[in-house]
Amino acid sequence: MKRISSLLFVVLMALALFAQGDVPAHHNRPPKKGEKLPAILPREALWGPSFSYPVQVRAYELAAKIPDVLYQLPCYCHCDRTVGHTSLRSCYESTHAAHCAACLKDLFYAYQMTKKGKSAAQIRAGIIRGEWEKVDLETAASIR
Repeated sequence: MKRISSLLFVVLMALALFAQGDVPAHHNRPPKKGEKLPAILPREALWGPSFSYPVQVRAYELAAKIPDVLYQLPCYCHCDRTVGHTSLRSCYESTHAAHCAACLKDLFYAYQMTKKGKSAAQIRAGIIRGEWEKVDLETAASIR
């Protein structure tokens, strides 16, 4: 009985660790030409309590510059599980990202890597490795 309990414990631990390693929803290719997607919130919508800080506004401005890249990236706030988002791009189609440090950090990381010439697949790999967590939101609004 002790062996079965130990084996069961090991299996459950392995399943728990595997579940934590799940990559959130994303697309492995850019949207198809002509595919209709909701718009990234436009500049004129970036006001009110959701946009009290410059970093929030700047994130949406940059998201509008790389929407096809964002479409191919996961969001580590796991909004795919909670609100049905299909990629990081989904977070910027509403005010969701303005309230979420993970969404903001993912975006600034993606924008910086895009500016360095990295492909969406390379950026996605960096996000999966957790490189987005190093983004400093205190200084991110100054990213050009």
